[in-house]
Amino acid sequence: MIALKPTKGHLLVAEPSIIGDVAFNRSVVLLAEHSNAGSVGFILNKILDFTLQDLVPNLSGNFKIYNGGPVEQDNLYFIHKIPDLIPQSIEIANGIYWGGNFEVVTELIQQGLISEKEIRFFLGYSGWDANQLSEELDSHAWIITTNDDTKDIIERPYGSFWKDKMMQLGGEYLLWSNAPENPSYN
Repeated sequence: MIALKPTKGHLLVAEPSIIGDVAFNRSVVLLAEHSNAGSVGFILNKILDFTLQDLVPNLSGNFKIYNGGPVEQDNLYFIHKIPDLIPQSIEIANGIYWGGNFEVVTELIQQGLISEKEIRFFLGYSGWDANQLSEELDSHAWIITTNDDTKDIIERPYGSFWKDKMMQLGGEYLLWSNAPENPSYN
């Protein structure tokens, strides 16, 4: 397998580990930004017990909230695939956008013009300082993969995402795909 370099739009798949990192154990992270100054991403497969309405009570709808990462968990972030409806969106890659005008988002939700298949909300984000991600990659904490789902990643089911990535990687990762999250359950 050819080793990829971290790039906006790529996925970081947490390496299997017996002693998992609490924040990133079995995580799949979408890299939203990567430069010499650092990296930003959002964990795609860690759902929280909140809905958007729990955080913004005047909004209707049942939009799920995901744990985007351990940084700034008191802030709401979102990725989407509808930049034509949400001004000030920043393209990540392959038709996936980050952020934009949240007032417009709330209006579109109230009007029923956005669905969960088009937008995903996160509390917090995953962040790395200048050389931190490189060091984690060197220590084999992450596997970099392309985002084969492109913009459809927003509607991808979260429950089996990490396991599916392990199976796609094949080889020794196949064994890990069926291992219990907590090794004491084995």
